[in-house]
Amino acid sequence: MSSSDIFIGETIGTAVLILLGGGVCAAVTLKASKARNAGWLAIAFGWGFAVMTAVYISGPLSGAHLNPAVTLALAIKDGGWDNVPIYWAGQMLGAMIGATLVWVAYYGQFQAHLTDKEIVGEPAAKSVEAEEKGAGPVLGIFSTGPEVRNVVQNLATEIIGTVVLILAILTQGLNDKGNGLGTLGALITAFVVVAIGLSLGGPTGYAINPARDLGPRIVHALLPLPNKGGSDWSYAWIPVVGPLIGGAIAAGLYNVAFA
Repeated sequence: MSSSDIFIGETIGTAVLILLGGGVCAAVTLKASKARNAGWLAIAFGWGFAVMTAVYISGPLSGAHLNPAVTLALAIKDGGWDNVPIYWAGQMLGAMIGATLVWVAYYGQFQAHLTDKEIVGEPAAKSVEAEEKGAGPVLGIFSTGPEVRNVVQNLATEIIGTVVLILAILTQGLNDKGNGLGTLGALITAFVVVAIGLSLGGPTGYAINPARDLGPRIVHALLPLPNKGGSDWSYAWIPVVGPLIGGAIAAGLYNVAFA
């Protein structure tokens, strides 16, 4: 794979990932959306199918990493570091593009939702608490946040979820020689993401992907949304550092136990 193929593939794939993943969060959250209040099950499956679609699209070009933690784990596993910056750059750009496209697709719903500061489905006390923490009523569409703020627990949750994801990817044995996840791997990984969301997503919203969280958080900070609140930068390092640690741990476990 050439550097240009990697960058283009990761940009397009990650954009699709965030467009569909962020899109289901917007659909469930925003007023005037037909899927409003569809619930966590819809979000978990929406993100799983988003991963599957993005892998199918970007796999032929870049191997469909779509996640800096995956790229890091594969570099540790195989010892190939040359293309890591290219993968990461494409993933971050793609995540920001995807988040912007969510805003475009749901522009009317964002405007309707933000005419007041109510958090849909939550009591007023929750709204006040969220605003005191710097999180606006639509931040959850773009990035993750904890239900209980505990740095050790939040970081551990992201690490654990990412270890499961990366081990599931590495043990498929389909990433060797730059072949990516392959057709079956895309489906398997999609269901793994659903499983992580259903089982481990409750505490933090399961970023398990630094680009997935940081790119859209930057877009949230930049978008001209009325009454959007803060972007919760005090928490932002956890869904970046946690998945990277998890990816490194998973690669180490793979090399010890499976290689």
